[in-house]
Amino acid sequence: MTESIAFRPATPDDGPLLFQLFASTREEELKMTGWDDAQKHAFLEMQSHAQLSDYRINYPNSGYQIIMLDDRPIGRIFIDRAEDEIHLVDIVLLPEHCGQGIGGVLMKDLIAEAVQSGKPIRLYVEKFNRALRFYRRFGFETIREDGVYYQMEWSPSKSGEPAPLA
Repeated sequence: MTESIAFRPATPDDGPLLFQLFASTREEELKMTGWDDAQKHAFLEMQSHAQLSDYRINYPNSGYQIIMLDDRPIGRIFIDRAEDEIHLVDIVLLPEHCGQGIGGVLMKDLIAEAVQSGKPIRLYVEKFNRALRFYRRFGFETIREDGVYYQMEWSPSKSGEPAPLA
């Protein structure tokens, strides 16, 4: 990949992009509802606001970042860096940027951070989400089932990487 990936903080002007990203993650689910476009849009608006509110309440010291590719916004990432873990709360790329290796670059960088800090990366993923295969490819293991979610973890101590000196 010759293009450059960078991050910037999300701003209120990113509302339409954040909504588009959220909506892209729910397309399959909404196909089964039989709702018209107005009903789907209203539902997505409500759920998008609820998700963002939940993230801000439960992860107040985290950064909500816009993923940039050569100065074009293409996704979002929300990471909570706690004392004992790196929690990948959310990562979404616009559908046209999926399958191009961008997620892999982002994950390799996050894993490098985990190795450097000696902290595990933890996340939740829905059991039917296509991203499950992606996380498993990077060595994430299911550590708990929670309803429709798996809690997964990548640990520096299990990766074969030497633990960083404290």
